[in-house]
Amino acid sequence: MDPEIMTISQVAKYLQISEMTTYKLVQEGRMPGFKIGRHWRVKKSDLDVYIEKLKNGDRI
Repeated sequence: MDPEIMTISQVAKYLQISEMTTYKLVQEGRMPGFKIGRHWRVKKSDLDVYIEKLKNGDRI
């Protein structure tokens, strides 16, 4: 079962990219994410929308 709220590490593994790249994308606002305290989290449904936009060639 996939978690609804994912950590940076989980997102990186899911997208098969580095944690540093994932962190930068979220921090710069290019990938949807939010902070809980000092830690970034990404909603799986937001990530799916983001992926679909990339597949459609949308500029993000």
